[in-house]
Parts: sequence; structure tokens; C-alpha cells
Amino acid sequence: MHVGVYQISTATGGIQSAIALASQKTGIDFNYLLGQAQLESGLNAHAHAGTSSASGLYQFIDQSWLRVMKAHGAEHGMSWASDSIHQTASGRMVVSDPATRRAILALRNDPQTASIMAAEHASDNKDALETSLGRPATGTDLYMAHFLGLGGARHFLKTMASSPDRTGAAIFPAAARANRSVFYMPNGQPRTLTDIYSRFADKLGQGAIAAGGSAPDTAVVPAQLLARTLQMGDATVIPGAAETSDSAAAWAKSALDRINGTQTTLASVLKPGPDSARLAYMMLANMGG
Repeated sequence: MHVGVYQISTATGGIQSAIALASQKTGIDFNYLLGQAQLESGLNAHAHAGTSSASGLYQFIDQSWLRVMKAHGAEHGMSWASDSIHQTASGRMVVSDPATRRAILALRNDPQTASIMAAEHASDNKDALETSLGRPATGTDLYMAHFLGLGGARHFLKTMASSPDRTGAAIFPAAARANRSVFYMPNGQPRTLTDIYSRFADKLGQGAIAAGGSAPDTAVVPAQLLARTLQMGDATVIPGAAETSDSAAAWAKSALDRINGTQTTLASVLKPGPDSARLAYMMLANMGG
């Protein structure tokens, strides 16, 4: 077992370099991975959750970490780890030797290993989501898979495409109980699916910027174009896959209504990151004028 070659670096520059290398190897957007790490741990490679087994830069719980290490450890020079992990008939990932198990779980606190495993996990989710949704997956889509699991993310995104104003707590009651601030406003009002998604997009963008990067890349819908289109009574919104024109237009109008009630500018909401993750695959037509 060659655990010693994975030295733990806690310097922010070392963490960013590790994330950049993981991005280069997997093709997952650097700024998404940077924003996720900022959101999960504040770029603290030794972060530990107080209420679960989550640990490290990307706050992997024990089972999720063992699962991704089993799937991808060997291709990144960690066959000793992946070969030691076995799946039981119930689907649980186990390691027979306690010392080896501790060594594998400790790798969550190594920025290089944590970053490449987070990127591989995101890549797996990206492929699955794009197949299911029939459109490119955004960084926020990937974070939904991290937050709700792949099955939960599929259900969330498909429901949001057809019913953007449904409340998240009604669909994910267990997750809402465990993450009240995500699913409810401070006054106790439940957040809609669109609100939840937009807040995650915003947080990812802010996290990446706070960590020295930029908002994760998404296609940008020019603010003036969207505003002008929605002001026209006969405008047509051409939606993405699995979405009706009515639901796409209703969501876009709702986004502007929320903007008008806050200090957030339209331009900032439509920059890469906030809200544009959902608007990115809309094509707006019939401009007129």
C-alpha cells in the first residue's frame, strides 16, 4: 500500500492547482469545481461535518467516497484502494481491513485526490443527466446531483422543466427536513423549484469568485434581449427538451418578477451562473420592433 505518496497540501494555491489538474484530466469546468469546493468546505481540505461522516474539500460521506474510489481509483494510480473496496449484496461498500479503510477515507483530506474524485463523480453525473434530460448539463445541474443524488436530481430537473413553481419541500420532504434553509425562506414560506435552483446557481458563482475564479461557464442570454422579448405580448419562447413553451415563458417571467423585487440587476442574474443556467437553453424568437 503506497499511501505516503499522497501528501496533504493545505495552501489555497495548492488546492486551486489540484482542482485545475482535475479539471484538465476530466473536462469538468474548473470554475464549477472551484465553486463547489468553496461552497462545501470553504476550501478547507480538513473540513469535517458535525452531523454526518462528510469530510474533506468536497465533503464526501464515507459511502459516497468508497463508491467513487472503487469506480475511479485505479485509473488514477490508486489500485490498492479500489481493489480493497467491495460491494455487498445490499449495495453497501466495505473494506475488510480497518487500517486500509481508514487510509482510503483519509484521502478525502488530500486536495489532489479529493479534486480528481469530485471531478470524476461530476463527470459520471453529467453523462447520466444529459442522457436523461436530452440537453447539456449545467454546473447547477451537477450540483443538484451532488446535493440530491442522481435520481433526485433527475426528478428535480424534470419537474422544474414542466412545473417550475412547484415547491421543493412537497417533492423532497426528507431533504427539506434536513436542509430547511434550502427549501424554506426565513419567514417559513416554501421555496419553489426555480428558487432553489437559482439560489444554488448564485452560490456556485459567488463561491467560485470568492475563491479567485469566475462564475461557472454557461451560455449567456443577453439581458436586453430577454427583457425586450418578455415585454412583447406576441413573443414566442422556444424551450429546451422536455419543456413546454408556456412553462418556459412562465419561468422567465417569474425570474424577471423576482429581479424587480430585489436589488439584483437583470444583467447580474443573466451572467454565467445565477438563473442563466436555466435560461441558457431557451431560444427567444419573434423580436419584432
